[in-house]
Amino acid sequence: MGNRKRKLSSDESNSHGNGVAETLSRVQGDTPSTEDSNSSAMKKRKRVDGEKVKYPDLTYAEGKLQSSIRIADLQGLLLYCFADGIAPQWISMKHSGHVRKVVVLMVPGLEMGMFDGTIPVEPAKENSEETKPNQPPPTESPEDERAADFERWKQGLPQEDRSHRFNPRPLIRDNLAQPLQPLADIFPHIWPVKAPGDNKYNKVHSPLQAILLSSAPKSKNDESRGKGARPPKVEKGFVPKRTPITAFVTSREDLQDSDYILHPAFFTSEEEKSSQAEARRRSGNAAEHGWVDTQVSTLESAEVPDAEIEKGSMTAGRDVFALDCEMCITEGGQSELTRISMVRWDGDVVLDELVKPDRPVINYLTRFSGITPEMLEPVTTTLADIQQRLLAILTPRAILVGHSLNSDLTALKLVHPFIVDTSIIYPHPRGPPLKCSLKWLTQKYMGKQIQNGMAGHDSIEDARAVLELVKLKCEKGERWGTSDSSNESIFRRLSRSVRPAYVPRPGEERTGAVVDWGNPERGFGSQATVSIGCQDDDAVVNGVSAVINGDESNVSIPGGGVDFAWARLRELEYLRGWCNRMPDPNNANESTTLIPPPEETTPTAATGSASTDVPQPDVLAETVSRTVSNISRIYDSLPPCTLFMVYSGTGDPREVSRLQAIHKQHREEFKSGKPWDSLTYKWTDTEEQLLKKACERAREGCGFMCVK
Repeated sequence: MGNRKRKLSSDESNSHGNGVAETLSRVQGDTPSTEDSNSSAMKKRKRVDGEKVKYPDLTYAEGKLQSSIRIADLQGLLLYCFADGIAPQWISMKHSGHVRKVVVLMVPGLEMGMFDGTIPVEPAKENSEETKPNQPPPTESPEDERAADFERWKQGLPQEDRSHRFNPRPLIRDNLAQPLQPLADIFPHIWPVKAPGDNKYNKVHSPLQAILLSSAPKSKNDESRGKGARPPKVEKGFVPKRTPITAFVTSREDLQDSDYILHPAFFTSEEEKSSQAEARRRSGNAAEHGWVDTQVSTLESAEVPDAEIEKGSMTAGRDVFALDCEMCITEGGQSELTRISMVRWDGDVVLDELVKPDRPVINYLTRFSGITPEMLEPVTTTLADIQQRLLAILTPRAILVGHSLNSDLTALKLVHPFIVDTSIIYPHPRGPPLKCSLKWLTQKYMGKQIQNGMAGHDSIEDARAVLELVKLKCEKGERWGTSDSSNESIFRRLSRSVRPAYVPRPGEERTGAVVDWGNPERGFGSQATVSIGCQDDDAVVNGVSAVINGDESNVSIPGGGVDFAWARLRELEYLRGWCNRMPDPNNANESTTLIPPPEETTPTAATGSASTDVPQPDVLAETVSRTVSNISRIYDSLPPCTLFMVYSGTGDPREVSRLQAIHKQHREEFKSGKPWDSLTYKWTDTEEQLLKKACERAREGCGFMCVK
């Protein structure tokens, strides 16, 4: 297969469909004139299905991109062709309205290094050249680049031009390893494509979501608004689902991840309870340090018999209290309680007290707390007094509601097992450890302004704001206030666009499909017209052909096929160890995560490399060859005027997973109060920088595109 050059019929158009046939002819040794080449291409493109068409044409104008294109840019090209997207600046699409189909194929495991020779994909040959011609220079890390630029700046030299890192590179068949050569018969370039992520917090975001979820286009009202949170954009077809508050009670794992002290009720065995008690003593969170635990013997003691729950009740028979505290800074830099406010589910104030700190106050934080020296002067209520009142209020059936409530409970030196935290149930769009402020959430979801006074926050106002956000969540359902509801499925957005007159079924809504391993209809494919689950890559290839061209044996596929299909090949990803398991198509609850979650990765020494087995060169070459063959088969099955995009998703994510596993283990041991010298895993700036570099590498993917 590696030496095969495909010959396309006239109704398939030229091999690349993007006006670069003459470029490929030159690099492969042929030298037709530009005029003859263009004339030949136009003759092939004049007719599709016997009709004259304005053939879509992708053109990359040689230039100097200042950054890699993103996966979101691929989505932008799709939306420009099929929906209400704007014209991309990084590539030119002529006759975009005449694109009949779009297929986006994700192939994790492909890397840019396979194409420049830095990652061998086949066994080394004796007497072979060490490097192939026209290979780009090795890339530097951003830190190395900044250091080099600084040195040149000190010497008064101009900055080095590194635009070659971001520009697409020609695919020259003779310069590629044999398993990769057929890609040069389909695509003119390989593009550096950057995966979404957050360099500040060392995160790599989902490459699936970057394609399959989109933010709705801005309206005129959005553009006329000033600063601040904008009202949530509700996905078309979103159905509110009334949900009891018990569905939002924070799990043990999430409490631990958010730095809450775990209540003894979470531990069933005496051994676990004893171990946890010892950890709390070491970290200064035990009874001898002034901490108290609510009187909850077991988690089951909070359950309310069904006969006592009113039908449709959002509280599910539980007592719900919203809590907010104000603090000051005392001697030694300690944060201590100065005011506590507690509001019942019905909005009545249960508790609102000023509290005298144990130590002398050095900063009242009046700007934030509203507390002044004059207010605290006559106060005699102590923290111990407040704790006793709370122990009487917080029965096993009580649920505490708050925003970043762990800081309030730390000030109260109180531990309770049933927590609803609005910073968790309304997650930040970029994920943890980022958190949305209460003021922002209230403005966005309630349309209200809080914390506007010059004299600091009002803890009763904040507690009621939290309560309203929780009630809204109960009314709308679990998806409300998450990225699932603030973003729109790409299939929903495409459905607002209608098919043009020159394609089958003109005037109907655009349709889409997901073809993936496992059960895609449970995830991103739930909004697609068609979802096809597969057991291997061969089934994915056949599925793409079926959904794009139509399949009379599958009544769910529209006649003539869907307009857009997203699919994923996973055999190469699995072979290279980029995922920890393949999804089980028979298990409806099976997850299909791209990057192995830290808890399923065995940590190793932080200064080493990822402890994953490297496949033998002949095995890797065989799998790469089979994967490239599957890409070619998909291309061959596509009808004319189809935009075909292939992207890897990410670079190698294994080192990120390994270091994140070490960091998690370190945090668990450190929070338990274990002495530093006794920690199994230590996390210092060295490990932090290693993780930062690993995330940067993991975000470096690649992609290909053409119009057939």
